[in-house]
Parts: sequence; C-alpha cells; structure tokens
Amino acid sequence: MDNPLYSLHPKRLWHYFAEICEVPRPSKQEEKIAKYLLDFAANHHLEGTLDEIGNVIIRKPASPGFEDRKTVILQSHMDMVGEKNSDSDHNFATDPIKPRIDGDWVKATGTTLGADCGIGIAASLALLEAKEIPHPPLEALFTMDEETGLTGAFGLKPDVLQGRILINLDSEDEGQLFIGCAGGKDTIATFLTETEALPANQEAYDVSITGLVGGHSGDDISKGRGNAVKIINRFLWNASHLFDARISSFNAGNLRNALAREGFAQIVIPSGSAEGFETFAQTFHKDLAGEFHITEPQLKIAVSKTNLPAVVLTMGLQDRLLNALYACPHGVITMSQEIDNFVETSTNLASVKMKQNQIVITTSQRSSVETSKKDVGDMVASLFHLSGAKVKQTVGYPGWKPNPDSEILRLSVASYKKLFNQEPAVLAIHAGLECGLIGAIYPGMDMVSFGPTIKGAHSPDERLDIPTTGKFWDLLLDVLKHTPKR
Repeated sequence: MDNPLYSLHPKRLWHYFAEICEVPRPSKQEEKIAKYLLDFAANHHLEGTLDEIGNVIIRKPASPGFEDRKTVILQSHMDMVGEKNSDSDHNFATDPIKPRIDGDWVKATGTTLGADCGIGIAASLALLEAKEIPHPPLEALFTMDEETGLTGAFGLKPDVLQGRILINLDSEDEGQLFIGCAGGKDTIATFLTETEALPANQEAYDVSITGLVGGHSGDDISKGRGNAVKIINRFLWNASHLFDARISSFNAGNLRNALAREGFAQIVIPSGSAEGFETFAQTFHKDLAGEFHITEPQLKIAVSKTNLPAVVLTMGLQDRLLNALYACPHGVITMSQEIDNFVETSTNLASVKMKQNQIVITTSQRSSVETSKKDVGDMVASLFHLSGAKVKQTVGYPGWKPNPDSEILRLSVASYKKLFNQEPAVLAIHAGLECGLIGAIYPGMDMVSFGPTIKGAHSPDERLDIPTTGKFWDLLLDVLKHTPKR
C-alpha cells in the first residue's frame, strides 16, 4: 500500500487506477489486463465476457429504483502507449508503471503513465463495484489495441452490446464535452537497404536529437513542437551536402500516433572535415534552439566520435531517403472552415526504422473530412512512390460525425452546469476516438466523450491532473443519475 495514489480522493477511483498501473498492458499484449478485468467481474459476481476479438464486456444491473432507465455503455480501451526515454530500461510487457505525485499531477517515472485510458478503466470499475451509487443498467466495454490499430473496435460485432447510450471515457480535457472526432489512416513506405564499403580515410560520428516534448499526434499536432525525424533528417541532409557525410544507421521516432521525440544516426565523414563538421553541428544546434525556443526548450543536438561501421548506405539510396523525408509533409494541412481553431486535416511523420534489409517510414493521417483524409494520404504515398519506395496504406477508421441534438449530450451539459456553475465547451476533437467505429457498427448510438485533464499523452511527460479527475468523477455520477427512462 506504499503506492502514493492510495492517498488520493475519490479513493475508489484512485484505488483502481493504482491497481491498473500494476498490470502491464502495451498494445497487442492485453492478455494480463483482460484477465484482471474478468477476474474482477467474477470476484464481484458480475457478468463478464471476452468476445472473439479480445474485448471485455462487464454488465451490472441497475441500482434499486433505476431499473426502468436506459442501459448506459461505459467505454474505454485496455491498452496504453508504451513510450520511454532512451535511458530507461523499462519493459512495458513485464514491468509495472511507477506513478508519483508532483503537486496537482500524477506522473510516471521515465515512461508514459497510461492515464490514457487507464483512468477511464478505473472509473468503470469503481462504478461496477459500488453499491451506494445510483445508476442505470451498466455495460462496461473495454476494447483492445486502440492505440495501434483500433482492432477491438473494428472487430466488435453488431449483436454484442445491449445499450444504445455510450459514454466514451477517453477524452483528455476537463470542461470539454466531445461529440465528434477525426478519422485516420497510416501510410507506410519501405526502402530496400542497399549498402557498400566505406570510402577511404573516414571518421565516424554518432548523432542524436533528444529532449523534445513529443505528444499525441492528434491533440498536439498544431502546437508547433519539433519532430525528431524532420530535425535529424535536416541535419543529415546538410551534412551530406556540406561534408560528403555517409549514413551507416538512422532511427528516429517510435509510435505511429506519437510525435517523434528522439532521433539517432551514425555517419562517416572524410577525416579532413572533422573540425568543420563539429563547428557545423554546434551552429545547427544553436539555430534550431532559436527556432524552437518556445515549444522545445530542452532540445539537444549532439555529435560524438565513435568506431567506424562496416558499411554505409549507397549514395543513391541515401539521396532518395533524405530527399523524401525532407519533402514529406508533417503537421497541420488544413484548418476547419466550420469550427474556429479546429484542425481539420493533418499528417504525422512518425518514425524511421532502419532494419537489416529495409528502412521503414511510418506516417499517419487524420481528418474530419473523409475525402481530405484520403487526399493527404495519397499525397504522402505519391512522394514516396517517386522516391522508389514500396508504399502501403491501411484501411483506416472513420470519423465520428457530431450530433448537436444528442440526448446524452444535453444531459451532460445540464449536469456540468449544475455541478460547476459554468457552461462546458462542446467540441469535436482532431484525435481519433473509437466512437466513429462504434457508431458505424451500431447506427443511432447516442454518444458523448469526456474525461479529466491529461497532458503529454503518448510521451514520458504524460501527466494526469488530480483536481479535474475528481470533477470528471462527479460529472459521470451525476449524468448516470439522470439518464432517461426507457
């Protein structure tokens, strides 16, 4: 019981979040959290099932006096984004998350926290356990693999869910009620690796880009943050032109739905160019620190001498790779013409991974307009086709079209105003939510999404605001208390 979360209120909610932090649950490895949830259902004499794709559904009858209310689905996802700093040895498949309290925030130690969507899971469990909280019939849906493929939502069958009101617990801005989201897809380019022996009289350097904030590729795409893939590629492109630098290795970024935070490369340059190269690296660091002095105050660009590698990329492949990455768009493509200050379409240059026989570049596109999502994905694909890469695109997932006449939205607004004496913001979100897919499988599903404030999601800076977590809990309880009759 030395976990600091056990001292927080509301106790039942934080108790379950603390327990969830103990259960490893990276995407596509949800077996342990699924077992935890099914064991919870059995221990509390609730109906718990595992569907054929791997989603967990737990049902609880209405509390006394609420038997005539409509069933409400509480929806969250089981998996978490596993991001850590390069100096961390954390194993997300086996190690528990180590939460700590820093003022009004709960953070993890060196890794993502998993509040996205662990706090949603915790809220569902706290309600499923409670005996004194009034509520309608509840159906808790815990989906698998939301972060890397929305696999659980894609695989949901149309006869699994009984309710037709759904509260998604995966939003990250308290005081905002979401009724729409962007759709998304991935565009992945692959170059076959071509190498050759080193030129004569070379010196080798390790190059690193670290200290970037990173973040969610939907929520944070418009905040002007640096992209480690773009920055290190810019460095390598210039070093290639100025010093005949040749690349031996190149890896940057990590997850498809996260802004790239770190990048690493190994290069060789002619021995006589070492002094000029090191001066260039210092100047480049100074210039980039000036460009990103507001959004990336911890940006660090470092070079250090290392042992000579065995081979380097051929000049032809190196040129095609560096030029393609330099030209590849990243960031906001268009803003909405209908909603003020709302990103309509964006693309994220997520990662470059150099493997033995291939170099894989992962990008992801988002848009609230289906045709625009296709257009920007095709733009990225055409660029890599011209560069000689093999390109594939995922099917993607649909957006969630806002319904301003939603009954559950009206109840949520009324509860928020009553509880906190202020009007909540009603918005769409540029990030993806499973509501789009669920709405396609269950036409007419009445949905709203809300949650506490989470900052830095999908990065080791992820943090959960303690005061707004209490407000989120109070809002959820009041909405359930006032759900309509059948």
